[in-house]
Amino acid sequence: MLTTRTGSFPIGFRRGDSDWQKDLDSLIRWALTHELGVIDIWADANVIGSRIIAAGLRIGSTDLPDVRGLLSPDKSKRALAVARNAEYIKAATEAGAQNFFVVMIPEKPDLPRRDNFNCMVESLSALAPVLERHQGRIVIEGWPGPGALCCTPETLRATFNEVGSGAIGINYDPSHLIRMGIDPIRFLDEFGDRVYHTHGKDAEILTENLYEYGSEQPATFSESFFCGAWHWRYTIPGHGHMRWTRAFQILKEKRYTGAICVELEDANFNGTTAGEQQGILAGARFLQSC
Repeated sequence: MLTTRTGSFPIGFRRGDSDWQKDLDSLIRWALTHELGVIDIWADANVIGSRIIAAGLRIGSTDLPDVRGLLSPDKSKRALAVARNAEYIKAATEAGAQNFFVVMIPEKPDLPRRDNFNCMVESLSALAPVLERHQGRIVIEGWPGPGALCCTPETLRATFNEVGSGAIGINYDPSHLIRMGIDPIRFLDEFGDRVYHTHGKDAEILTENLYEYGSEQPATFSESFFCGAWHWRYTIPGHGHMRWTRAFQILKEKRYTGAICVELEDANFNGTTAGEQQGILAGARFLQSC
């Protein structure tokens, strides 16, 4: 199976929703044929996890089924979300999953950020003992969606301090940091010991477009990029600005034991079966060389 040159981290991919990825048996065969040993899956590890493990593959992460409920201002909704997620964590870990992928998007993003943060901390604190008991871990990705929390060092640092459990960690995706102007290497220096899973996704900053449109407003006459905006776009590893070898050096120093999974969001490859397969494999092979 493919591994990175630095750190020997296993390489895989995140399962998408295009037609060729919907048949799990076919997807597993494709992964094995191309020496991809890890798959990130949706919130169905309790159903398909044992099939992935039986095929000799590893589950990189599985989506947590109810994240917005955890960040609801309604206390009863939060309690229901904690219970639902706790039940899934138990079943998914029994099926071979360990990392539970989340993006901290609140139910009501227009509320004050501090209010949503407090709701999130309360819910994570309630889930932490369940995760610890079943040897599971939350892996938070910092996609800066509407009202999203834990996208920046400020809120991640505060979250770890408030919750106080090593079961709450990071899904490291440098593409989001790059588009926000946050140094992804400095980020690893600070938070690398809380990184439990990594997405192989990059970002390109288009300097000419940054001059033309700036970073605060949409363009008036031009269309934005698929999987991007006007002055930046997501890419496969190697087509953006990320220093992958340096990142793997830091992860190795931090004793990282996770995988690197290509998450395909790239206008040059998405849209066709052949293009998506080519994009995943090109990203994986580049990561192998790092």
